[in-house]
Amino acid sequence: MKNPDGERMGPKGNCICPKCGYTQPHRRGVPCQEERCPKCNGKMLRQGSEHHRKVEQVKAKRKAKTETDK
Repeated sequence: MKNPDGERMGPKGNCICPKCGYTQPHRRGVPCQEERCPKCNGKMLRQGSEHHRKVEQVKAKRKAKTETDK
């Protein structure tokens, strides 16, 4: 996985579940997207990756819309 600067993310870091927020240490050689969350069985994402940021942006937009609809 590459970060937004186009550099590989390296062996350190965490995998995070976008559904429930569970985090676990990244296992070297195993992409986070191949991991499943042990709590909700969702697909994990690499924390800080482009995919993770996009999910967070969508969540923020939904939250903002929900707050304006009240």
